[in-house]
Amino acid sequence: MRYAISVPNYGDFADPAVTIGLARDIEAAGWDAFFLWDHVLVRNGNVVADPWSLLAAIAVSTERIRLGTMVTPLPRRRPWQVVRQIVTLDHLSGGRAILGVGIGFPAKQEYEVFGESGDARVRAELLDEGLDVVTGLMSGRPFSYDGRHFHLEGVGFAPQPVQRPRVPIWVAGTWPYRRPFRRAARYDGVVPIARDANEDEILVDVPAMREIVAYTDEHRTDDGPFDRVFTGYLPEDAAEGRAIADELASFGVTWWQVGPGPGEPLDAVRDWIRLGPPT
Repeated sequence: MRYAISVPNYGDFADPAVTIGLARDIEAAGWDAFFLWDHVLVRNGNVVADPWSLLAAIAVSTERIRLGTMVTPLPRRRPWQVVRQIVTLDHLSGGRAILGVGIGFPAKQEYEVFGESGDARVRAELLDEGLDVVTGLMSGRPFSYDGRHFHLEGVGFAPQPVQRPRVPIWVAGTWPYRRPFRRAARYDGVVPIARDANEDEILVDVPAMREIVAYTDEHRTDDGPFDRVFTGYLPEDAAEGRAIADELASFGVTWWQVGPGPGEPLDAVRDWIRLGPPT
C-alpha cells in the first residue's frame, strides 16, 4: 500500500508558496505522492491556480514523491497539449509523473459556462478519443487518428516520456455506473468516486471498493501493472488506519489517497500531513 495526498487547486492551495511547502512536508513525512485537482472555475471570483504550473514547481522542489493531476477533465483539453504537459513534467521530475483523467464535474462550471457542451455522452466520447490520442502520441511513433472529434495524420511527438511505454494513466469513474470502470480497465489504474441521491460527491467505502476492484479486474485485457486507488479520510488512531490499509491491500488496492475535508483549515491539513501515513 502506498499513500498519497490530494488537494484542490483553488482557495488556500492555489498559493504556489503554500503548495510547494506542502510538497516538501509530504516528502519529508514519508508520503508517496502529491496530486492536485484540475478545475478552471469553482465559483465566480474564487482563487484558482493552474495545476500544471504548480506541479512543475513541485517537481523541482522534491526528489522522491510521485505527482500529477487527480484528475484532469480531458474532454475540455486538447489531448496533444496534455501530452506536451505530462511528458515535460515526467522529464522535469525524473520519471515521477502520473496522469489522472476523467469526464469532468460539475458540467456547468467545467464546460457550459464557457460555451462547451456539458452533455455526458459528448464528454464521454471526447474522453475516449482523447485517451486514444494521448496514448498514441506518447508512443513517439508517427500516429494517425480519424475519430468523430479528433483527426491526426502521421504526427510524431518527441521526446517520449522517461517512463515506458508511457506515463501511467489512471482513469476516474463514478460508481455504480459501469462504463467508466470498463474504460479504466484498459489503462493503468482506476480512481473511483461516488455520488449520493442529490448528485453530491461522496467517498467510496471499503465494501464498494471491493466491488469496484472485482469489476475492473474482470474487464482488464492484460496482466501488466494496474493501480487501484482508494480515497478516504485517515482515522485519528494509527492502528485503525493500518487495519483498514491491510483490508484494502488484501483485495488488491495499491494506493490510499487522502485529502482535506470540506472547509478544513490549512493549518489542520499541515498538521496531519506532518504526522505521515499509517505505515
